[in-house]
Amino acid sequence: MKLFNQYRGLRREIYVLSFGRMVTNLGSMIWPVMTMILSQKLGFSATEISYFFVGSSLVMLPANLIGGRLADRFNKKRLIVFCDIVSVLGFLVCAAIPLGFGTVLLYVLAGIFQSIEYPSYDALLADLSATKDRERAYSLEYLGANLGLVLSPTIAGLLFKDYLWLSFLISGVSISLSTALIAVLIRDVTPVEDGGEEAAYQKKKDGAGVLSILRENPMILLFLAGGAVCSAVHDQYNFIMPLDMAAAHGDAGAVIFGTVSSLNCITVVVFTPLITRFFAKMRETGKMVAGRGLVLAGYSVFLLLLGFIPGYYLAMLIFTWGEIFSVLAEGPYVSARIPASHRGRIHGLMRVVYTAAAGVIDLAVGHLYDRAGSGWAWGFILGAGLIAAAAAVILKLRDRKAYPKLYGDPAGSSAR
Repeated sequence: MKLFNQYRGLRREIYVLSFGRMVTNLGSMIWPVMTMILSQKLGFSATEISYFFVGSSLVMLPANLIGGRLADRFNKKRLIVFCDIVSVLGFLVCAAIPLGFGTVLLYVLAGIFQSIEYPSYDALLADLSATKDRERAYSLEYLGANLGLVLSPTIAGLLFKDYLWLSFLISGVSISLSTALIAVLIRDVTPVEDGGEEAAYQKKKDGAGVLSILRENPMILLFLAGGAVCSAVHDQYNFIMPLDMAAAHGDAGAVIFGTVSSLNCITVVVFTPLITRFFAKMRETGKMVAGRGLVLAGYSVFLLLLGFIPGYYLAMLIFTWGEIFSVLAEGPYVSARIPASHRGRIHGLMRVVYTAAAGVIDLAVGHLYDRAGSGWAWGFILGAGLIAAAAAVILKLRDRKAYPKLYGDPAGSSAR
């Protein structure tokens, strides 16, 4: 219980958002098995699957930009509720019609509205928490999201063969419940007034454009570049790992991957409070370096033990430690260094850059997997991961000089 006491003192709305994310993710059963739907149900090759993911990413790009602009201009709670309602209707229709590529396309179209709402979610968490509390707020929301995901991938694997339609139905019902919670229980979205020294870089600049904000903050550009590559590398566990498991274990691969994905969520639930507490004094840049290194280590273990099922769980444990460090670093890092007036747009831009990078890497991995084999695809992934880790190291070395007030050095003369 002492570990969870660290989440006391946050605004009521943050607890509601975190619980709402948990309920939503109770039904997140489709995307974890999307690779297997396309390969085993619809007969797609790895290259064709990569094209699908790239196409889905391209569709999501304008949605994220639009969502970011809307988040900075309109009531974020109402925007979340509206987008959720549209998504729910789409998922329910997917459950009612026969499975085909049209069903998958409808699922993606419904997911566009989830993409539109994400910048509002991210910006609202920052709005409702003071700088000193922000890591705890993001940690709690991340914990809630993964509490919901603990069982859903395993259930999706079990439903995959004969009852896939039920996964669509559960997704729609769970999001509708989350929407009702947010609509009824969140009443006050007034941003926290944060006047501390650590909030010096968050003063509103209502007349400035996003490009001018980025020009003033070159470290944010470096963060976006490294973070985009890291995110794309991270997401490969949902693409190439199930392909390798299916090749090694046949039809059992879906169930194995589902249980491995559930371990990811269990690890998040168990270790997020521990890492949040025991690494509270580690700066965001240090967490980024640790996170990216652990993700690479997890992939390396998976490759070394491919074909040995217990090895998958060890690999996922290490991989997930890296994921936790990365999540605890990224949201607080960005929100402490950009004006509060631009949170929605910057978070929307982050998702655009991340999605674009994921599309490029998915396409490259798909072609390499089909034409040269799994080994070459993994070599590309690990190489990209090393680039992301190097970017984190550079960011760590330069960040103090760029933002001295966050390090208790107003003059910046003693930055080191």
